[in-house]
Amino acid sequence: MELLSNESVIYDFNKNHQPVKVVPAGATIEIVTYDCFENQLQSEDTKIDGIDWNRVNPATGPIYVKDALPGDVLKVTIEKLEIGDQGVMVVGPDLGVMGHRLKEMELKIIPIKDGKALFNDIEIPLNPMIGVIGVAPEGEGISCGTPGPHGGNMDNKMITEGATLYFPVFAEGALFALGDFHAAMGDGEVSVSGIEVPGRATVKLEVIKGEPMSQPMLENDGVVTQIASAKTLDEAVQLATELMIDRICERTGMPIGEVTMLMSAIGQVEVCQVVDPLMTARFVVPKWLEEKLGVRLI
Repeated sequence: MELLSNESVIYDFNKNHQPVKVVPAGATIEIVTYDCFENQLQSEDTKIDGIDWNRVNPATGPIYVKDALPGDVLKVTIEKLEIGDQGVMVVGPDLGVMGHRLKEMELKIIPIKDGKALFNDIEIPLNPMIGVIGVAPEGEGISCGTPGPHGGNMDNKMITEGATLYFPVFAEGALFALGDFHAAMGDGEVSVSGIEVPGRATVKLEVIKGEPMSQPMLENDGVVTQIASAKTLDEAVQLATELMIDRICERTGMPIGEVTMLMSAIGQVEVCQVVDPLMTARFVVPKWLEEKLGVRLI
């Protein structure tokens, strides 16, 4: 199995980056990551205002996947996800939902022990997940802190072990990268940070030809989801919902009114994050629907 250390990181997804590793389609690779602060905050004695803010949200990569061409889809299966034994959280002025009421930057170190994150004397169940994951976008580079059609900082708690993601490919080789792991994070990521941790992910990278896709999708054992990012949460919800309904119509031949009613009965609109430069939502459909309709949605 290939290994990519965190010695090679990017701070934006960009088709002009030189790949640090070239792998064949179908390869499995283990990727080591920093936390979102590039491991700069290791103690509550650290002065958070003194860290290098240009080194935030590093993603390990990029990886060139052979045979991945614009118009294809990169299929990323998360086979294993491991996290470090200490996390960090921050709040501060103008950050997240409550930033307008905060006067100064604060940080909190969160020990991780015996499968729990220790927030003071509160044991928080872990839900290890990947915040930043994606491919090079079509046009100019996009900061690793911003989500979009290429993926990026989607902060979707479903991006965890056992999930499979699908990204539209915009650049030759896809130029895949990931980072910004969380030990736990609630939908919304309201403070602008989950429990930020370093870690490593084992992923399988495959290429799908002839699968039109404009925004990332995700599936696991139970659901199929359409992810979308936009300037407002309303717009992200609208886009994710329309894309899923259009996909079902195209795959089944059912009229749009029928599919809209069906989705209103069984589909779920869910929030990924509301604190990044773009907002991210997902539309979630139970996987049993594929069997009932006799189609695959991805």
